[in-house]
Amino acid sequence: MKMFVISDNIDTKTGMRLAGVDGVVVHNLDEVTKALDSAINNQDIGIVLITEKLATMLPKRIATLKISLSRPLLIEIPDRHGSYKDGDYITRYIRDAIGLKI
Repeated sequence: MKMFVISDNIDTKTGMRLAGVDGVVVHNLDEVTKALDSAINNQDIGIVLITEKLATMLPKRIATLKISLSRPLLIEIPDRHGSYKDGDYITRYIRDAIGLKI
C-alpha cells in the first residue's frame, strides 16, 4: 500500500516526495475533489494525506469519508505554515468521540 499527499503548496509536496510519498498540488475546490476521488478509487493507495487548509474546503465530505471508508485512511496534516487547529484539538476529539474527559 502506498501513501499519497494532496497539498496546497509545492513545499509540502516536495517534502513528502523526499520521504517517498507521491502527491499532487491543488488550489481550488474542484481540483481538491478530483484529487480526492482519484486517490480513494486507486486500490494501491492505503493512506491519503491532505493538508488542513484543503480539508477545510470540504469538511463534511472529509468527515463522512473518515467514518465510512475502510480504505484508504484519510489524515489531515499541517502544511509548512503549521496547524490551523487549536492546541486542545486531540483532547476535544477524544471527548467528542468517546465521551472521556482528559
